Amino acid sequence: MTRVVATTPGLYPLPDWAKDDLSDLKGHQKDDLISGDESEAITEAYDRARSEVVERQQAAGLDRIVEGQLRWDDMLAHPLAVADSVDMRGIVRYYDNNNFYREPVVTGDLTATGDVAAELESASEQVDEGLQAVLPGPYSLADLATDDHYGDEAAFLDAIADFLADEAGQFPDVETLFLLEPSLVENPPGDGPDARASEAIDTVASAVDADVVAHTYWGALEEKVYAHLMDADVDAIGFDLVSDHDQNVYNVQEYGTKDDVALGLVDGQNTLVESPETIRERIDWFQEMTGDDYGTVYATSNTELFYLPVNKFEEKLDALANAADLEEVEA
Repeated sequence: MTRVVATTPGLYPLPDWAKDDLSDLKGHQKDDLISGDESEAITEAYDRARSEVVERQQAAGLDRIVEGQLRWDDMLAHPLAVADSVDMRGIVRYYDNNNFYREPVVTGDLTATGDVAAELESASEQVDEGLQAVLPGPYSLADLATDDHYGDEAAFLDAIADFLADEAGQFPDVETLFLLEPSLVENPPGDGPDARASEAIDTVASAVDADVVAHTYWGALEEKVYAHLMDADVDAIGFDLVSDHDQNVYNVQEYGTKDDVALGLVDGQNTLVESPETIRERIDWFQEMTGDDYGTVYATSNTELFYLPVNKFEEKLDALANAADLEEVEA
């Protein structure tokens, strides 16, 4: 019997009060923020916001709880933004949308900071079970960054993978790790690099004693990239059924998939809120089309959620949780 687990890929919008408070605080401390130092007032504001989004997920009834990644102003580039031997330079477009991030330029050997682990430790004080970690996948993080040190694409990807693995190795106990890999869709690797991308994901996945999901989105993977991703030692691959359900289903029909799957069923960039019944129908349709009875279906949004107004973001949390409950009732 398939178990439906309601979760998200994180990167939540800041609560409205936090946007105002942090904008004011950061406006007075730009030099500190550029250097990676945050005042006590900024730290306290983020702590309060993190606590609120954890409580909101619990109130919705999500099965996996993330810490929200509210400090990730540079989105998936954040783990590098706070690392040593990285210069944060000009503003660049975040994939093909109206969001921007500071370009991380790696200028020396990368070493783990423990930044992501510290936020998970804080969240774990409120979460008895079901804590979920979120990291950029190594291929996407390498794609978002610029190498000014390693001098070779393969060496740079290996270094990014080792960096993320060291970060993950510092995590508290988590049940699930979502590795977000939109660049596998947006800027697919060619022959050779596609196999190395899979190996890099293996490196990060092996660093945690948790179920690992390689979540891809903003479309479907090219067939060869997907075939190599199937070689990665992860528990589930994520499919964006909002952006391209047909090609994603074709990949599974043609090449199979893992025993578990993550399905992007809710649009992380559109304010229209899907009903629990619609979410269930999409799960049932995917299983019918692929002819598989999966052990676990992670019911999630297709993308990060920071694009949404807070009220719509919260309604989508409720819809995902209620869809999972509906599955339990009808099973």
